[in-house]
Amino acid sequence: MGAKTREIDKYKLWHSGGTKVRNGVGILVDKELVDQVVEVRHKSDNIMLIKLVVGVEILNVICIYVPQIGLADDIKWEFWEALEKVMQSLPQSEKLFLGAYFNGPIRTKAYGYDMTCGGFGYSERNNDGVSILNFVIAYDSRLLTSILRRRRTTS
Repeated sequence: MGAKTREIDKYKLWHSGGTKVRNGVGILVDKELVDQVVEVRHKSDNIMLIKLVVGVEILNVICIYVPQIGLADDIKWEFWEALEKVMQSLPQSEKLFLGAYFNGPIRTKAYGYDMTCGGFGYSERNNDGVSILNFVIAYDSRLLTSILRRRRTTS
């Protein structure tokens, strides 16, 4: 619960989560790189950023957990607005790595969105999936969809 830091073997973990211990995020950094961490931002229970100086490069590592399908739209929009503010705050000259659990179906083939790869999606695309794909386009990024085949369950 809350924003915390702890050491685990050869790593340092920065993490945050809500009072229900759900939807938290964390970033694990090798102890050899810990001294290069110059900033840690816990934007919310779903968004965290760590900034490192590695050699001459500045690297921003963002970890996100997108609110789940079925939650109210206003909660989802608050998340996307908060993520947008974090993204806009980063200078374009700095490198960015975004690790995310997007929680939205984009389909096996992302018709009309050529930046995806992977190919083991299975659900019908919905508004949540479209929000993910539009985010990827807005930041001229690439999306790696699941590389693991998920079994369909029958009820």
